[in-house]
Amino acid sequence: MATFHFELVSPEKLLFSGEVEAVVVPGIEGQFTVMKDHAPVMTVLKAGIIEVQETTTKTNKLFVRGGFADVAAGGLTLLAEQAMPLEQFDAAQLAQEIKNAEEDLADARTEEAIKAAAEKLDQLRELKSAIAA
Repeated sequence: MATFHFELVSPEKLLFSGEVEAVVVPGIEGQFTVMKDHAPVMTVLKAGIIEVQETTTKTNKLFVRGGFADVAAGGLTLLAEQAMPLEQFDAAQLAQEIKNAEEDLADARTEEAIKAAAEKLDQLRELKSAIAA
């Protein structure tokens, strides 16, 4: 299978840079798969799992929360607000974050606060289900 260049960058560090066969990206309008010679596109990322297929037998999964995806002639670049390998996730910490988000939603009084809290809770629940899959 043909390869293309992929980079995943977070504010802390460069998490991945190399040639890959395909990358599944959680875009704001839904998941999409990028392969060699994909049409140019730029979109916002939502919280979710990135699947990086380096070869037909080697796939890495990483979590991203927010950011941008840029598909261009040179390949795919993801600029993530937060990113980390799935194996680094702590289930107890995620459960606590969900509990905190539920409390934030219950305490929210303005429409803007309710919307923000509900969105964060949805993202955390989506992450929990993605990790369990």
